[in-house]
Amino acid sequence: MLVWLVRIYYFIFHRSSSTKEFDMPTQLEILLDKMKVLEDELIEELQKQQKEFSYKITQRRVYFEDNVIVKHKEYAKQLFKYITDSKLKHILTTPFIWMCIVPVALMDVTISLYQAICFPIYGIPKVKRQDYIVFDRQYLNYLNLIEKINCAYCSYVNGLFGYLQEIAGRTEQFWCPIKHAKRIRSLHSRYQKFIEYGDAKTFRDTIEATRHDFKDLE
Repeated sequence: MLVWLVRIYYFIFHRSSSTKEFDMPTQLEILLDKMKVLEDELIEELQKQQKEFSYKITQRRVYFEDNVIVKHKEYAKQLFKYITDSKLKHILTTPFIWMCIVPVALMDVTISLYQAICFPIYGIPKVKRQDYIVFDRQYLNYLNLIEKINCAYCSYVNGLFGYLQEIAGRTEQFWCPIKHAKRIRSLHSRYQKFIEYGDAKTFRDTIEATRHDFKDLE
């Protein structure tokens, strides 16, 4: 749903920029407000699944009801059968998947160090790691040990990329908050704060205010 809203936003933005430039701020604000409302509704709807699947979250830990745990264990696949049922081509490609952990971990350390040192100097709010990197699939008793390890790896890498993108987005807002002329497929969370492409006057008049506009994160 959010992906389509972003596409609609871009369609209206590019279409109206050539015909109703003076209406742009109002249109963008309305669309972004709607996106925020729908995002909140989506999160609320996802949280309803806690009741449907009989679990609760306490201090970042997931707890299932005892009868659900017993039922989940019935669906767990034994390690030996899991391995023997795996396709050979999947087994052979496993080393190439796991070799990525080295550059990924190095990137994690590098960017986290950059944020820890530079963001306080720039006055940029730090990105909370726990908002992006989430480990909770280990509480699913219908997964065997290998599946849990694989899930943890995927959670880490994909969560890390979101974490890095947010750090990069906040950095871009500070150093170069200018929208692109061309369409881009993916938007980070700070993009709506950026100044219109080609608007030289607004850029010079508002650059300092824009680069420090993190009030929504407080």
